[in-house]
Order: sequence, then C-alpha cells, then structure tokens
Amino acid sequence: MSIRVLLADDHRILREALRDTLSKQPDIAIVGEAGTADETVALTTRLAPDVLVLDIGLPDRNGMDVALDLRRIGNPAKIVALSAYSDRRFVSEMLRAGASGYVTKVAAGAELILAIRTVMNGQCYLCPEVASALAAEMSEPTGPAKSVRIAKREREVLRLIASGVRTRAIAAQLNISAATVEVHRRNLMRKLGMHTIAELTQHAIREGLVPL
Repeated sequence: MSIRVLLADDHRILREALRDTLSKQPDIAIVGEAGTADETVALTTRLAPDVLVLDIGLPDRNGMDVALDLRRIGNPAKIVALSAYSDRRFVSEMLRAGASGYVTKVAAGAELILAIRTVMNGQCYLCPEVASALAAEMSEPTGPAKSVRIAKREREVLRLIASGVRTRAIAAQLNISAATVEVHRRNLMRKLGMHTIAELTQHAIREGLVPL
C-alpha cells in the first residue's frame, strides 16, 4: 500500500518539483497540495494523508501553528517539517508541535523520501544538516537561565495564545479589550526577549502552561 502524502508549501514551483520527485517512488502517492495554513488544515482533515510535508513558513500562519492545530483536533497524520532553516530554534519548535521529521529545502529530494518512509515506521528523522547543526549548538556553553517575572494576567494571555486562541476570543474570555490583549502580548515578547507567536508558544509549552 502506498504512503499517502499531502504537500504544503506556498511556492508552487517547489511543490511541483517535490511532487515530481515523490511521485516517481512506487510506495508514495501524492493525494493533495496546499499553499496556505488554513488550506493545509482543511485538506489534511478531509483527505486524511499518512504524511504531511509541511513548510514552516506558510504565508498566513507558520508551520508550528498548523501542527498544533492538527494535534488539537486529533489528526493522526505524521508531519515532516520542510524549512530553509536548520538552527535549533526552528527544529525544536516543530518537534514540540508534533512533527516527526525535519528536512531542509536544500536536502529535499532523497532525504525527504527517506524522512517520509522513516516517520511512517514510527521513528523520528532529521536530515544530516539539521542533525549536525543541533549537535554543534548543543555543544556550545550556555549561561544561567534568566528569571523573568510575568504577571498573572500576562500568564493567562500567554496560555491562551499558546493554545491557539485568537486575540478577539482571548479578549472576550478574559473580559478585556483586544487592544489590551495586544499590549500584554507585546509586553510578554519584550520581557522574554521573543519576537514571534511560535516562540511564545514554545515557552508556554516548556513552562507547562499548555499540554504537550
């Protein structure tokens, strides 16, 4: 039986190249393609692929958000993250979000085929470039962790952001304005030295504010 694969990347030319490469494999069948995060969630739900090859840089939301959405609704598709970046931050974010594999776009060929087959066997796969980058970064000495004081309301906002709740819904749930939610979000990013929702989500997971 063929491995049913869904491709999610906003670059049509890259999708075509990946489709051409993967379709030549007798044990892989491309069942669909998506160019946005919302389309990816919808197609993954409707088509039920075995493996989702997921670009982490989709235009409307990032791949981590997509992976977390799929986990929340209990979608069983294995996820292989596809990225132009190999640094530890992106890799760890995707693995925490539920990805089973991570392949850089420059290695997307034989490595992607191997990754798809590996995750289907229940194992995790990191392409050699990513594995080497992780090993190099983990061997570097790190300083003591910085203690940051976060107010109770900021912690509530952080938990809801990390749970995928949108700004207006957070405002309604906490009985505050959307503008106040945005203020809390900016304050959290400033205090924690972070710049993206993905970073905030990873921090919340690490702190136990949302379940793994």
